[in-house]
Amino acid sequence: MSLVAYTLAVFILLTAIATALFRDVLSAIVVFGAYSLGMAILYTYLLAPDVAMTEAAIGAGVTTILLLLTIARTSRPPTDQLFERINVPAVVVVSGFVLVMLATVLPDMYEVGSQTAPAWANEEVTQYYIQNAYDDTGVQNAVTAVLASYRGFDTFGEAVVVFAAGIAVLLVLKREVFV
Repeated sequence: MSLVAYTLAVFILLTAIATALFRDVLSAIVVFGAYSLGMAILYTYLLAPDVAMTEAAIGAGVTTILLLLTIARTSRPPTDQLFERINVPAVVVVSGFVLVMLATVLPDMYEVGSQTAPAWANEEVTQYYIQNAYDDTGVQNAVTAVLASYRGFDTFGEAVVVFAAGIAVLLVLKREVFV
């Protein structure tokens, strides 16, 4: 991985820790929005623009707005401390978990675009998508062709879930406005 990826990973880790430790709800929401934006940038760097757009729209956008609307409509207790008292046993357990995850994941990370990455494990299928995506679907981007055509029912199911969640949010917000 490059310096950019490591820098983004450190930023994401720091914002996640800050989100968990901030006692002030507004500060935690703002830092959580920064965390989601950092994740979206990392997904873009890892050449996953569809995941990046979803993270930016849902994580940094909709979720942050809903949380801000929630605290705007409720009372915020005054806080004289910026950080919550740290639970040392919890920090030890979480740190141990993070170290185990890093020791497990980092040695097996592939460089972006590596020919030995698992996507190339079944080279026949990968090559078929790359060579025939435009002819089969008329879509120039192979990832979009796979998501919209080859896996269309799966993508349609995901879109239905996101649409249903959006309708539920609108109903809740409408109910809150008229109460």
